[in-house]
Amino acid sequence: MGDDITECLEEKTLIIANHQSTADVPLLMAVFNTKKAVLSNIMWIMDRLFKYTNFGIVSVIHQDFFIMAGKKSREQSLQDLIKHLLKSYIPRDRKWMVLFPEGGFLRKRKAVSQRFAAKNNLPVLNNVSLPRVGALQAIMHTVGPQGVANNNLNPVDDNIKKNKLGWILDITIAYPKGEPLDLPAIILGHKSPCKTTLFYRLYRCSEVPQETEALTQWLYKRFEEKEKILDSFYKTGNIPVEQYSSNPIPPHVIAQDCLRFLILHVFFITSTYVHLQMFMAAYEYYNYLMY
Repeated sequence: MGDDITECLEEKTLIIANHQSTADVPLLMAVFNTKKAVLSNIMWIMDRLFKYTNFGIVSVIHQDFFIMAGKKSREQSLQDLIKHLLKSYIPRDRKWMVLFPEGGFLRKRKAVSQRFAAKNNLPVLNNVSLPRVGALQAIMHTVGPQGVANNNLNPVDDNIKKNKLGWILDITIAYPKGEPLDLPAIILGHKSPCKTTLFYRLYRCSEVPQETEALTQWLYKRFEEKEKILDSFYKTGNIPVEQYSSNPIPPHVIAQDCLRFLILHVFFITSTYVHLQMFMAAYEYYNYLMY
């Protein structure tokens, strides 16, 4: 529900979303799966830890970006992100890019975010955490409206110009009662079915400020609005769409292609089995060499 995103389906778009649990990524994948030629043309920005999971090799081949958490590696990660955009996102002609500006799950970031907010006279948030602007700024300064002209990593040519971002799609993920699905629930399916709501707000990149301070305030404002949106949703079960969307489309239920889902599940089950066999073979070979 929310803004009509038809305009950005075929254009370069940065997606920013609140991050509550492991379920956020497969949920977004399920939504994007219903939109033609979107899922295969997305570049995901994710924690480096996921590189070593069973789908990590798929993400490596797909050339998603793995960002390192922590203060010590933050600056280097941002420089690596810029290089990745120029060497992978643009040459491979990706359309969408997914970023979680909070930098981690809400349950892990909430206390730190609230202490930082109280110390710096910023709004203390409960339903989201204060976002980090570093990755967004790196993206905007590299493939935003001003694009590569802001750096000297690559010459400005027609190919780069046509690959600049046109839109920012802000997605608010709202789980019933603020209780997101977790990894055990996804794997075991022991939770009752629930309806998860996604609220879309679409912005032209040309209307988003470029300067660091102004961009930071713009991003903070989006998450302050998410806080209010989620607060209303948790209390009433509804999102005040008209208050945050000037021309909203009617809400609709996402319908999945069951055959496609079956094929994907078979692929990942097979992938998990193959990885397990590889580890077992390596372990047995190690024991053979030792004894």
